[in-house]
Amino acid sequence: MMFKYGLDEWPPWGQWLAFGLQWFVFTVPPLVILGKVVTDLQLTEAAGQVLYLQRLSLVTGITMIIQILWGHRLPLVLGPSSVLLVGIIASKASGADAVYSSILFGGVFIVLLAITGLFGRLIRFFTPRVIAVILLLVAVTLIPTILNLILAEGTTVSPLTSLLFVLMVLVLTFLAHRFLSGIWKSTLMLWTLIAGWLAFVVLFGHQRGSLVIPGWGVVSPGYPEIHLTFDPAVVVAFIMCFIALSFNDLGSIQAVGEIVNPSGMRERITRGLSVTGLGNILSGLMGVIGPVNFSGSPGMIVSTACASRFTLIPAALGLLIAAFFPALMGFIAMIPSVVIGVVFIYIMSVQLATGLLVVFKAIDEPSLDSMLVVGLPLLLGATIAFLPAGVISTFPVALRPLLGNGFIVGLTAALFMEHVVLAGGGTRMSGQRPADAAGTDHPSE
Repeated sequence: MMFKYGLDEWPPWGQWLAFGLQWFVFTVPPLVILGKVVTDLQLTEAAGQVLYLQRLSLVTGITMIIQILWGHRLPLVLGPSSVLLVGIIASKASGADAVYSSILFGGVFIVLLAITGLFGRLIRFFTPRVIAVILLLVAVTLIPTILNLILAEGTTVSPLTSLLFVLMVLVLTFLAHRFLSGIWKSTLMLWTLIAGWLAFVVLFGHQRGSLVIPGWGVVSPGYPEIHLTFDPAVVVAFIMCFIALSFNDLGSIQAVGEIVNPSGMRERITRGLSVTGLGNILSGLMGVIGPVNFSGSPGMIVSTACASRFTLIPAALGLLIAAFFPALMGFIAMIPSVVIGVVFIYIMSVQLATGLLVVFKAIDEPSLDSMLVVGLPLLLGATIAFLPAGVISTFPVALRPLLGNGFIVGLTAALFMEHVVLAGGGTRMSGQRPADAAGTDHPSE
């Protein structure tokens, strides 16, 4: 494919800023959505809503600049990982210190995997069926979180009215998904957020009158009071989440590599994974959810016919600037939870569809046994995800982050079914590499 500007070319300043603005619009919605999910559900004790979004924007911007200039050096955006969101939700009872310390340890783990070559040995256990289970489990185990967003307390809107509002916005969103193309389709999350927010305010009024937007002065996001804590169960749970994250990262880098055909892909993958690990180390220190590379970037590259990695610099700088303006983050924090829930349903619908697509592509001759590798883990993961908090509180404290995490239980079941129960069962698999299906954290592809 021919591009207006190649990977290492710098467009004229006007076009550079225009392309950068498009990447910024593409980058902001995932950050807002996942950041809002964490703060709305009060899953962090280290920072308030505004400070949390400031720090998340700061970490994302810093990591993106490092990736563009010294990491994979590809036109590839990144943002908060939904896989880590699953880990945070499942481990929230262990406290913020244990959660964000585990994210830090997970970042160290990813760096070690990348620079030692151990990732190459680990990858053989993650067949296409297991990768498909990972994609499906993230969506399935986040359903309780989506319900909490849609049926959030503290509003005058009844549950039935909220559900009807969600259905209305979803219908319009998927109609737009069907008929839009190019950059409009790539940034559909942003337009859904804006339109949903406006519609909610018009129909129901603002539901958070007590929230005051800070002044427009420059304020540092500060440094959270995170104390390094080693909780073995939480660390193990997050290590498994980080293994899934590493496949997302690898798949995203490969997806963009297929579009722009750069030289030295092996080195780019190693450096890209390493920088992702460093970004998660920084996230642990700052007390925010860690980043991963998004695979939706090829759609933006194709629609703009621009493969220059330098056009992502304005987007990263925009995130850094936003990190020091609490008024902007306070304004974002006012987005109603039900609107976030709508966009989250859209994201997870695409995630589920991608996982099913991976299953169908991975199996040449579908059979009951081959589908059991997917079916049992999903059922177990959903069962754990919907367990009442009172039931999970009866589990041994040391095991709650593992046995109370639907994603971890489901992933463990998938590995057990694939490599123990059905090992050598003769089911034919297609030639697709496991990593080819991994980069699906962003819904725009």
